Amino acid sequence: MLGDDWRWCPVCREPLERMVRGDRPRPSCAACGFTFFASMGVGAAVAIRDAAGRLLLVRRGPGQFGAGRWCFPCGFVEWGEDVAAAARREALEEAGVVVALGEIVQIATNLHEPSRPTIGVWFAATLVDPSATPTAGDDAVGVAWIEPADPPELAFPTDRVLLERLARER
Repeated sequence: MLGDDWRWCPVCREPLERMVRGDRPRPSCAACGFTFFASMGVGAAVAIRDAAGRLLLVRRGPGQFGAGRWCFPCGFVEWGEDVAAAARREALEEAGVVVALGEIVQIATNLHEPSRPTIGVWFAATLVDPSATPTAGDDAVGVAWIEPADPPELAFPTDRVLLERLARER
């Protein structure tokens, strides 16, 4: 895996250890908290609709970009991971739901962090169990079904673009 040859922390220069973070061992620094997450610069997100046409959003937790603001369940595609598998994983990790993916509804360049541009892929999704109750987990501290035309404060400008389009298509 990318990063397996990392021996020293790029932040504080202390030795790195392999610690489990997010389900797998990663180069991590016990001294300053740095953890190396190998990603391909691609994010995966799910636009989950309920029977009423509302969309499921998650509230980002402390330490995350856009903390306290809302977004579609999303996250980085791990090194070597399939983008669709990453979208399903993020729905489970952040919102506690198992989803069936549909078509890709948006692909966009994310420039909210200018020093770290990424590509985002949003999939339409439905709950495998329509009676499932979403629950916040992982990086999220809240979940809510929202009307696409009336979203809360959003973490990412690209989510606003998709919400506006989905509101018009409703």
